[in-house]
Amino acid sequence: MKRRILVTGGTGYIGSHTVVELQNEGYEVVIVDNLSNSQANVVDHIEQITGIRPCFEEVDCCDYNKLEAVFQKYPHIEGVIHFAASKAVGESVEKPLLYYKNNLVSLINILELMPKYKVKGIIFSSSCTVYGQPDILPVTEKAPIKVAESPYGNTKQVNEEIVQDFVKSGAPVSAILLRYFNPIGAHPTALIGELPNGVPQNLIPFLTQTAIGIREKLSVFGNDYDTPDGSCIRDYIYVVDLAKAHVIAMNRILADKQKEKVEVFNLGTGRGLSVLELINAFETSTGVKLNYQIVGRRAGDIVKVWANPTHANEELGWRADTPIEEVLRSAWKWQEHLRETGVM
Repeated sequence: MKRRILVTGGTGYIGSHTVVELQNEGYEVVIVDNLSNSQANVVDHIEQITGIRPCFEEVDCCDYNKLEAVFQKYPHIEGVIHFAASKAVGESVEKPLLYYKNNLVSLINILELMPKYKVKGIIFSSSCTVYGQPDILPVTEKAPIKVAESPYGNTKQVNEEIVQDFVKSGAPVSAILLRYFNPIGAHPTALIGELPNGVPQNLIPFLTQTAIGIREKLSVFGNDYDTPDGSCIRDYIYVVDLAKAHVIAMNRILADKQKEKVEVFNLGTGRGLSVLELINAFETSTGVKLNYQIVGRRAGDIVKVWANPTHANEELGWRADTPIEEVLRSAWKWQEHLRETGVM
């Protein structure tokens, strides 16, 4: 009998790629998603890729009764991967209560239900935003947590504390907190990828939409930062590499391989790329020229951050080593697929 995993937010960008990798590993997946930032047809595309249709329930994790009904309908769930959250930094500043409600209540509901239904462990989707602008680069898991720049970032910090306090209280669950750096790219089949509602908040979908003519031009926010070319530096990680880390982490929980009841891992490449370097790599790897302009700095932007992924490399045996050119080609292939299929 296949081991059953619940994936909240499983039709979203990172969630859908993780469902694919879980099914490839032999897990049975139950997706819960309220479709607030994704489409139901993602389930069809996951089935096309893997040959297996995941179970899907359109449920908001903030609705305790409906969420509990999922645990009742699908008994013997052994682990949870919790992606479901609102995640646009700018929107969180405008609508803080929405973010606190969605992001905190959904996690609290999941944690309350886990012991009741004998779920062994949870993987929480966290973020390098918890580090703010780090004092030392690259960033290790020991770096201090800084005061959050946004309500979104604060929900990640508070949720990490909720998980740690819950486990510390003696709850019969274990947890792995995965702090992502900047996920980009799409599945090599171009059947799933990043498809935000409205104007993209993230760099790569805005970049590819500009390259294909949907957006007039890409704005590069600042070229006078303390970096080699003056633009901000980030650690861009291929979404498929990121998804595979979740499978390894779930294997670790279910096999009782954890060294502590709550473990933390940075998921990044260990290499920082500037915005201008990324644009150059996109043009080189795809042959497509990009219309971009340098504009003023954007409030709240961190100047530079990249991971020290040694802990994840050594402890999980995981590595994000897909070449950036291949990653950017996958993003472009996804954008072309959206055009061919009439999505955008």
